[in-house]
Amino acid sequence: ATLLALSCQTGFAADEEYTFFNSIQDGKSLSNLRLRYENVDHDLYQPAPNANKKLASTYALTNRTLLGWQTAPYNNFSFGLQVIDVHEFNDDFNDRRDNRPEHSNGGPLASLSKRQHAVIVDPGFTDINQLYVDWTGIKNTKFRAGRQQINLDNVRFIGDIAFRQGMQVFDGFSVWNKSIPDTELYAGYMTKTRQINTALRDTDLVLLNAKYRISPSESLIGYGYMIDAPNLSQNGGNPNAPATAAQGGNGLGGSDDSPASAANLNPLQTDASNKTFGLRLDGTRPINPDWKVLYTAEYAKQTDYKDGNDLIDAHYFKLGGGAVYDIFSLRIDHEVLSSNDGKYGFQTPLGTNHLFQGWADQFLVTPRQGIEDTFVTATVSIGKAKLYAEYHVFKSDEKFQTLGFTPTNQKLGDKYGTEFDASVAYPVNEQLSAKLEYARFSEDDVYGTTLKAPSRKGDKEIIWATALYTF
Repeated sequence: ATLLALSCQTGFAADEEYTFFNSIQDGKSLSNLRLRYENVDHDLYQPAPNANKKLASTYALTNRTLLGWQTAPYNNFSFGLQVIDVHEFNDDFNDRRDNRPEHSNGGPLASLSKRQHAVIVDPGFTDINQLYVDWTGIKNTKFRAGRQQINLDNVRFIGDIAFRQGMQVFDGFSVWNKSIPDTELYAGYMTKTRQINTALRDTDLVLLNAKYRISPSESLIGYGYMIDAPNLSQNGGNPNAPATAAQGGNGLGGSDDSPASAANLNPLQTDASNKTFGLRLDGTRPINPDWKVLYTAEYAKQTDYKDGNDLIDAHYFKLGGGAVYDIFSLRIDHEVLSSNDGKYGFQTPLGTNHLFQGWADQFLVTPRQGIEDTFVTATVSIGKAKLYAEYHVFKSDEKFQTLGFTPTNQKLGDKYGTEFDASVAYPVNEQLSAKLEYARFSEDDVYGTTLKAPSRKGDKEIIWATALYTF
């Protein structure tokens, strides 16, 4: 359950002798242990000076410990504290932590032994994961101040990226209100964001979300997210390392009249601040006791905000549907993150992007040529086990230069590749669950002029085995 579900209490039974100590006793645990094995085989070349060698296949064995507690309300106040520790049992993988030489993201301080391995972003660290106070003195309203997880809607735009061992959290304050029937209102202002590579970045985030429940399983959501931050990994990643490819850098160093080149994609030279406003219709409608219809329709517009580069101008839409019959479900969706004439791609830098565009994480940053993702999803339950699979066909919104491109031989393509993902989840008991996951991305048109182009995606195969114990 999300932290939100744990903290939506709006009051407590009146008792003159009820004490703060009682509120601690009657609180709820925010604790669990998650052990994970991840194996990655990525068909890419190493960065210089070993550019003629391919990345070494690698694995990571890590454990995440979350220890925390949230008190029950006392005089309309409740308090939450959660500590996180991620432990690496081996260290021969690139965890992209950017404040230690041996765990750098390919920057000038990176150790060669790290950079020759595939990337697994689960750096070892210990920190306060959440520390907040809630106030529920107004009926149907909750105020929260402090470090907190935030998961809005389907976490496409704002999420905690809880799949990774180190999750994303925000420092600031927020308010939820349910005074209007069938309506949930959310507003938040966040000043800092700790990302999954442990970097704590100064941010200026305004988050607005309104959800109207058409029925218990159907909703209409309007949202506005304003991000005033020069760089949140969407235009080059690690601020200590320049962007290495036009595809990942988004071309924000260019102008409307002059397309960006790899030379001007350093994230320190641009500002990626943006605002996104959108509308989402999503739901499940029962037809009879056996059949249900699934549907989603969403549109959003993204433009520059504050000092953001004026190339930031793109849109997002998603349209899809399917059906559920008994223990089976099947649906097809088409999702587009558009391109601004090949100079900027629609970005979701604060979303749980692992859940979108395939689990191989090839498109955590939208290429500046944009993405068109058509995918089929199927699920089935067998006993207590739940099987899940999805298949993606990825294309670009704008064509890109492919392998062999020269001024006289202008080869263009729009096929990034395909991906198959599958998982099986099994709840052993109320406290222990296990999950096995698999992802395989197959590259199609090769982005760039050589096989060693840093903007290549490359074939990629990942296996995860995870055990979660909650207490």
